[in-house]
Amino acid sequence: MRLLLVEDSRDLATWLAKVLRNDGYAVDAAHDGEEADDMLRLVPYDLVVLDLALPRMSGLEVLRGLRARGSVVPVILLTANASLNGRVRGLDEGADDYLVKPFEVAELEARIRAQLRRAGGRPAPLQRCGDLVFDTTSRDFTLAGVPLALTPREQAVLEALVRRPGRTLSKAVLAEAVFGFDDRADPSAIEIYVHRLRKKLEGSAVTIATLRGMGYLLRHDAP
Repeated sequence: MRLLLVEDSRDLATWLAKVLRNDGYAVDAAHDGEEADDMLRLVPYDLVVLDLALPRMSGLEVLRGLRARGSVVPVILLTANASLNGRVRGLDEGADDYLVKPFEVAELEARIRAQLRRAGGRPAPLQRCGDLVFDTTSRDFTLAGVPLALTPREQAVLEALVRRPGRTLSKAVLAEAVFGFDDRADPSAIEIYVHRLRKKLEGSAVTIATLRGMGYLLRHDAP
């Protein structure tokens, strides 16, 4: 899942991006409204965390332009304005949720998970492929009931696959789910993460199949 974090405080943006990357998301960061607007025109993000008080172009202007282009990407606003009118205005412009600064990062993480579940149209919190279960609330994987220990990038690859059951994903698509603009994106690195995941899935009926020239497919090989 690829997120855009728009926050003019570079220290706060760096810290939040690190937390979210450790959660397994690919995160791009923008520090002013015009930069954010350009990135939103270029990349199909899964969710946007958008500060309202931005230089060069306000968060509300960014949001207004995004919705005017027909985008339905979930947007969580960050605002220092705790007034009812300020919150209502943001929601009226098309925001899906908001957080008032200062906030607990755990609450932001929970709101991100909730918005991603709603955007995916999946009210059920668990996604399954055989004995592999992904809890969309905690964002944890289990295999035959045992927690599966994954690095953030292994998590991002496996999540991308399990969220699209029966679909083949190319290396380029998986790379978009794993790498942000600031990462040294090498699609061939996906082969390494897939190899590691196959090792961790060994002994189960869940496999990652390679379809030559197309990409990878998560499947359950029932006996």
